[in-house]
Amino acid sequence: MPNSSQKAVRWILEPVDPEVLTSLRGTALGTTLPPLLVQLLALRGLATEAQAKGFLQPRLAELGDPFVLPQMQQAVDRILLAVDRQEQVVLYGDYDVDGVTSLTLMTLVLQAYGLQPHAFLPLRMEEGYGLSHDGLVRCFEEHGKPALLIAMDCGTVSVAEADWLQQEGVDCIIVDHHEPADRLPTCVALVNPKLEAHTGLTYFCTVGLVFKLTHALLKTRRLDTFDLKEHLDLVAMGTVADLVPLKDENRALVRKGLEKLATTRRVGLCALKQVAGVDGFIQAHHIGYRLGPRLNAAGRLDTAQTALDLLLCEDPQFARECADLLDAHNRERQDVESVAQKEAQAMMAADPSLGEAACIVLGSRTWHQGVVGIVASRLMRDHHRPTLLLAFGQDGHGKGSGRSVTGISLVAALDQCRHLLLKGGGHPMAVGVSLKEENLADFRAAMSAAVERQITADELTPRLHLSAEISLADLTPRFLEQYILLEPFGMGNHEPVFLCRRMEPVLPGQVLKEKHWKLTLRQGGQSRPAMWFNAPLNDVPPPPWDVALKVQRQVWRGQESWQLMISEVREAE
Repeated sequence: MPNSSQKAVRWILEPVDPEVLTSLRGTALGTTLPPLLVQLLALRGLATEAQAKGFLQPRLAELGDPFVLPQMQQAVDRILLAVDRQEQVVLYGDYDVDGVTSLTLMTLVLQAYGLQPHAFLPLRMEEGYGLSHDGLVRCFEEHGKPALLIAMDCGTVSVAEADWLQQEGVDCIIVDHHEPADRLPTCVALVNPKLEAHTGLTYFCTVGLVFKLTHALLKTRRLDTFDLKEHLDLVAMGTVADLVPLKDENRALVRKGLEKLATTRRVGLCALKQVAGVDGFIQAHHIGYRLGPRLNAAGRLDTAQTALDLLLCEDPQFARECADLLDAHNRERQDVESVAQKEAQAMMAADPSLGEAACIVLGSRTWHQGVVGIVASRLMRDHHRPTLLLAFGQDGHGKGSGRSVTGISLVAALDQCRHLLLKGGGHPMAVGVSLKEENLADFRAAMSAAVERQITADELTPRLHLSAEISLADLTPRFLEQYILLEPFGMGNHEPVFLCRRMEPVLPGQVLKEKHWKLTLRQGGQSRPAMWFNAPLNDVPPPPWDVALKVQRQVWRGQESWQLMISEVREAE
């Protein structure tokens, strides 16, 4: 029987469209690539040789015209007018990785044009997300009233704030990727691909849009001293960390950006890599799990100014001080998260109905607003149901974040609970809310009812999607050499999870940190080293096993190796 920790996970082997597979096999690639790789390409819907080649070998030369983006021309014209007039410019950003990398890139390009812009970050706790009146007032107190304010990674729904800026005589450009509301802010330009979804560019995060804006500026007024390709490390950082789809142009930007990040001369990123233990070649997961969380940590608990200082600084000693501080913030953030997660789990243990509801909604006055989203995400994965966590202040006002499962739209559920909210919005998979503590119980009931109305099948049953069934014999040097061309993996290009049947573990293996299991897996005459993170050491089925696994390359001191990463096991069928 499967072990109890699997919570009756359904293993689903993803079907390949036979027409797409037949079409791809009929191309030249069908005869030159290993059959398993052809199958993985077909699973991604790549039916022609041109599509497959574009995916396997993305090129910056094939990036599209930046002026296709909404109101790009107006943004370029106003920025260059500021350059010609030598106006005071303020860059107003967000405190996550996308926000600080966007601020950094825009600062550097404006400096290359001869301006000295002021970069401003709001305070999460006092001023909240985005363009807030309190944030703008403090910004102007610190930097004076500018002629032009460029808001990045925020502003699309800041209608009142944009009106206030207009009354103050401040021109505003907004570069953002968040969903627009019914009314748009009044501004010089709103560069947001979601205003014109037909362009097919809605997958960009803000630093990707700043890259496109910079490209448009350079096409309009060339700068021989500014090489945009040299800043792709910033673009890769923000794009991966913001969990936007790694498709089309994003794929090219991140592929080339990871190469640039591996050899970056940016002293701040060099220091960050050192404290994070990242050396040599870099994959997307290094950003997602090591570099990105450290840049995010300061903004979650206090201010993201340290992250911005790190990216902009040129002094190696100061960079190391910033990196050490971010590393300390990250450890503190992990401790705060751990406490909140344990308290949330204790709540559900004391009242099982909380974890059994269609939507988990929990709140506490002891939690920090900056970490509830991460904890909600973890509880969502553990219980496989939409989850919202709220941190309440002593005044009874709470702010929180929610994460959902595939097939359940949290923002649609929120729309049915507006009468209980102070504020709320977001995306189908992630939302932010503000709520009075006295309404928590009613909100919990209303959200569960709203989610239940969306359930049509087994949306709340955990599922493990498998890309292909393989044997260890399929993992030939030829396949592995070509397999790396599927990278970078991430949103929109998920790392394949393979099904390998009737595997024999070489026991007892080696337990690391009392929770990770290093062992060897055998099948037939083949064997491979494997790692199982957070393994249920006291609750595993008897061998042989059917194993769901990933195949990952690692580089240690310049030597490349391959290792199986175990996702799940079950007793062999």
